[in-house]
Parts: sequence; C-alpha cells; structure tokens
Amino acid sequence: MDESNRLAPASPSDIAAAAERIAEALASGVPCAPVRDLIGRDDLAAAYAVQDRLTERRLAAGAAVVGRKIGLTSEAVQRQLGVDRPDFGFLFDDMAYAEGDTIPFGEVLQPRAEAEIAFVLGADLADGALTREQVAAAIAYAVPALEICGSRIAGWDISFGDTVADNASAGAYVLGEQRLGLDAFDPVAVAMTMTVNGEEVSTGSGADCLGDPVEAVVWLARTARELGEPLRAGQVVLSGALGPMRPVAAGDTVTATLSGLGAVTVRFSEGAA
Repeated sequence: MDESNRLAPASPSDIAAAAERIAEALASGVPCAPVRDLIGRDDLAAAYAVQDRLTERRLAAGAAVVGRKIGLTSEAVQRQLGVDRPDFGFLFDDMAYAEGDTIPFGEVLQPRAEAEIAFVLGADLADGALTREQVAAAIAYAVPALEICGSRIAGWDISFGDTVADNASAGAYVLGEQRLGLDAFDPVAVAMTMTVNGEEVSTGSGADCLGDPVEAVVWLARTARELGEPLRAGQVVLSGALGPMRPVAAGDTVTATLSGLGAVTVRFSEGAA
C-alpha cells in the first residue's frame, strides 16, 4: 500500500504491528522498513500510541525515564528530514553518558550527532499556565549537550509519523560538566560549533532552536502535561538541535562548543558493541 494514499485511521492492530516492527529492529540491531504503511505519515495520535507501547516495553525491561528530548526544533534539521514541526521522546537511564565517555559503536543504530542545550529541572511543571517565566524559574541549570540520534528505520527514511513512533529517533545523550543557571547566560545568544575529529561539521545558535531553547521547553511542558505525563523535578530536557545533525562513524570524536556555556566531547569505539 502506498502510505501517501492512506486515508483510514490506524487501528489498534496497526499500532501493535508498528511497535513490534520497531522493537524487533532495536533488539536485532537491523534497521526496519518505515511504519507509515501502518500508521500513516502524520497521524500524531497513532504515532505517539506506538511510542507509548515501546516506552512501556523499555520500562518493563527495567529502564527508568530520566527526562525528555525535543526533536525537530531546528529548521535545518527539519529540512534534512522533510518535516515541519517539533516532536518529543523519552530519555532513559541507559542512554546517558558523561563528558569524555566512550560510546560503544553499534549501541545506537545509524548514529547522527547534534549539539544542544540541556536543561535540568529543579521543580515540577505540572500545574499553572506554564508560561515562559514559570518554566524558566523551574530550570535549575543548563549544560552543553550532545544528542546521538539513532533511527531504527532503515536509511533514515522517515516521515513525521515514523520518527515520533520511534521515540523521536532518540539514541543516547552526553552532558557536559559546566552547569549554569539562566541568570548566568542567554540561551538565545549561544553560538554553537560542532566538530568531528577536529573538523567543523555544524554551526548554529540558540535562536535556531524554535527561536529560544526555553520556549522549546515551554512547548514540551504544555504538550507533556496535555498527554498526561508532565515534566518533573530532576529530569533532563534536551531542548533541541542548534544546527544540522551529522553522521558519525566508529572511532570518531565529537565535540560541541557552546559559547558562554562550555564544551562537551564524546568518543565512539572502533568496533561494534
């Protein structure tokens, strides 16, 4: 069936089949066909229903949610992937790496790196109007971050529905060591440079993340609460790419430098995990 001609909404069996397809790719390490033949390209309810099923599997297997990632906030990344709106996924404890760590190559399928500002929450975002002021006050500190995006969909052949279903193409993330409150720097004014093996591969700024990385967190806070899973104190929020994502290979070293906030580096092992 040509997914572009799909008119009927996804059925529960379609959602279950899509989740099973992605779960098998994750378990086997072999990317799968897109799932838009089952759930359509733009059916948000169906795509997030698939994501929820996969999240339940991760939790049942012992993983813990430690935060969220906002995806598709940069126009450059939207153009790369042919989409036009942000999405979100869950961060699990087994995705976390620290400054200077080595990620086993093969841990993330079809890895691509992007530089971001990560925020750690000091208060819940469950009540109130969730204004920018309220969200900013709930942020304990920010750190420079690298997100290692990964797609279980072969060749990154994704529509909006495919990436949402696949946990917003989340793979791993790396937090830098420097922590700053919002009173110490301006997220919008941050200039970003990302290098792979010392070669500049991506540039951007805080303004490239929905105009303001804090506004991206406002969008997430409202969306998460609307879907019944509000953001909580202690959680990490990856606020979205500040510039284009770039593929990485075994043995690569990736560094993101964010003006006023610091730098973060991660390496990939030479061989598969």
